[in-house]
This record gives sequence, structure tokens and C-alpha cells, in this order.
Amino acid sequence: MKPSVPPTELTEARHFREAMSLLPTALTVVTTVDVLGRRWGFTASSVTSVSLDPPLLLVGVNRTSSCHDAFVTAPEFVVNVLGEQHRAVAAKFAAHGVDRFAGEDIADWPGTNLPHLPDAHAAYRCLRHEVMAAGDHQLLLGALTGVLAERPGRPLLWYRRTFHTPR
Repeated sequence: MKPSVPPTELTEARHFREAMSLLPTALTVVTTVDVLGRRWGFTASSVTSVSLDPPLLLVGVNRTSSCHDAFVTAPEFVVNVLGEQHRAVAAKFAAHGVDRFAGEDIADWPGTNLPHLPDAHAAYRCLRHEVMAAGDHQLLLGALTGVLAERPGRPLLWYRRTFHTPR
């Protein structure tokens, strides 16, 4: 049996970041379109279901993100659940100073101009229900209005600040 590790005091943001890197999480790309028709998107690991009745999702967006303003004002957004084939997409949508949509297979949600990844494991279309302040992030609460799902494959996970795919 391994000896236990003594607890560490959480004294700095880096300690919190390191501790949270030990929590495996699904990776998503969240997409929207602003009132001028410009597409916006970012890679997110802070996505969770909140309620079944009504169906609600929660997405965290950093206040310093280049797409923050677009997301907190857009009436709708899509959460695209990534698979193992999306490593490059996840990295691109997390990068700064690049056209995140250039060269990517992006489709419009049927009947809209709302962008989504057609080969995502699942895509959840949400109507912005509420925006809440939470430290250095804003939390987008989305009311589910549509789902494109049941695509086979293995999920893309984020663990210890790198990509993983379960066997």
C-alpha cells in the first residue's frame, strides 16, 4: 500500500489549477454566432448538466477570452462534445490569435446560421437562459432546444493538462 500524501494548503491559484488537473473531464467546443453573423468558439472543459426538468446546461467562459462578449450576449450557443478525432480542433479552438473556424468542417445547425461540428459525438443547441458572474468566469446557463447525438467513437478527455482517450 502506498503511503498517503499529506494534504497541501491551497494558497495560490497554481495549487488549485494543479489539483483540478487531476479531475478528468470531457472536452467540448462551444460555438455561437453574433448579431453581425460572425462565428465564435472556444474549447471548454467546464460544461455540465444542471437540470433535467427543464433541461439545462452550464458552460464557463473566461472573462478575458476574446469571445467572452459574443457568448454573454448571443441568444443561442451550441456545445459540441469532442471525440478522439478532434485533438487538433480542441487545440485550435483553445489557441489565441487564430481564425478558429478556418479549414474546419463546420456546418450550420439545420434551419439556422448557428455553427456546429457535424462529426461531434453530440451537439447540444441551447437558448441563453441566464448569465452569472463567478470569479474570473461568467457562467452561461443554456436551455436545451435541440440535440444531434449518437455518433460512435471514443471521447476526448482533458486530464493533467493534456488530451487523453479511454481504451
